Amino acid sequence: MRYTLLTFLLFALVACHRGDAPREDVVQPVKCVVAKPLHAVTRDFAALSTADDAVNLAFKLSGRVVDVPIAKGMSVREGELLARLDSRDVELQLSAAMAAYNETLSRLKRAERLLSHDAISEQEVEALRNAVAQAKVAYENAEQTLQECRITAPFSGVVEYVAVDTYQRVASGETILRLVKPESNTVSFTAPESLISALSLPTTHYNVLFDAYPDTPFSATIKSFARTSSDALGFPVSLRLTDVDRTRYTISPGMTCIAIVSVKEDDSRAVLLPLTAIYAPVGDYDSVWVVDRDSRVHRRRVTLGGVTGSSDVVVFDGIKAGERVVSAGVYKLTEGEKVKVVENFR
Repeated sequence: MRYTLLTFLLFALVACHRGDAPREDVVQPVKCVVAKPLHAVTRDFAALSTADDAVNLAFKLSGRVVDVPIAKGMSVREGELLARLDSRDVELQLSAAMAAYNETLSRLKRAERLLSHDAISEQEVEALRNAVAQAKVAYENAEQTLQECRITAPFSGVVEYVAVDTYQRVASGETILRLVKPESNTVSFTAPESLISALSLPTTHYNVLFDAYPDTPFSATIKSFARTSSDALGFPVSLRLTDVDRTRYTISPGMTCIAIVSVKEDDSRAVLLPLTAIYAPVGDYDSVWVVDRDSRVHRRRVTLGGVTGSSDVVVFDGIKAGERVVSAGVYKLTEGEKVKVVENFR
C-alpha cells in the first residue's frame, strides 16, 4: 500500500513539474511573394483560328447537279472543277446563238462588198452592223451562261463541306460547297465591353498561345473588332498573327488557342498579387497578410481590381510595391503572429 502511494506521488510531482515548464511558441511556416509594380494588365481569352479566305460557292442558275467530283476535306487547286450542272439546254442555246451570229456576220460582209460597188445603201449596211452587234452580245451571253453551269475553285484550298449530292436539283444562289484556305493567320475571340476602348491603342500588345504549341507564344496585331454586340455576349475581335515560321508550325482554321491581351496600366499605385494571397472572409472586406521585418503578419485592407491571366489579381490600394505578402495559407493566420518564410518567389 505504501509503495503504491509513493508511486502515485512521484507521478503527480512529475506532472506538476511538466505543467509549470514554459511552452514554446509554434512558428507557422508561410510562403510569400514580393508585390510587384503593375505596368500592364494581362487578360486571357479562349480563341479559335479562323480562315483568312473562305467562300460559299453557288450556281447562278437553277438546274440539276450532274457532277460533284470533290468531297469534304479534299484539297483543290485554283481553277479545278468543283461542281457541274446539266448544261444540255444551255449548249443548244449557245449553238443557236453562234449560228445566228455567224449568219449575220456573213450577211454584213456581203453587204459591205456591195456597198463598195454602190449596189446597196449605207443605211442597209448600218442596220446589218447593228444586227451583228446584237447577235454577238447574245452569243457572248450564251457562252457566259454555259460557264455558269460550272463551279471552279477561285483559289487553292480545302473543301470544308459539300451541301448537295449528284442529280439533286438546286436553286439559283443555293450554297453548293464551302472552300477555305488551309493556312490561317487569323485568330478570333470575344471581348468584354470594358476592353473595347483599349484594343486599338498602340500600347496594347497581343500574343497567342495554341494548344498544339503550348510553349510557343505567337505575336499578333489587331485586325478588326466590332463596336456593337448583337447577342450581348461580347464583342467579336480578330487578330492577325505575325512572323509565323511555316516551316516549323502549321496553323490551320479551327485550332483552339488562348488570346493574351496586355493593356498598359497608368495607375502607378497598382501592384500584382496572386489570387491565393487574398483573405476574403464572408461578409468582410478584402485584405492580405503583410509580413514585417520581424517576420510577424499584419492584416491589411486592400482595394482589388480585375483578375489578370489565370491566377493573379490587380490591387489598386493598400499594398506598395516591394512589400512581402503571404501567398498561401492566409486563413490559418492571426494578427501579429510570428511566421517563418519558407519560400520567397517572384
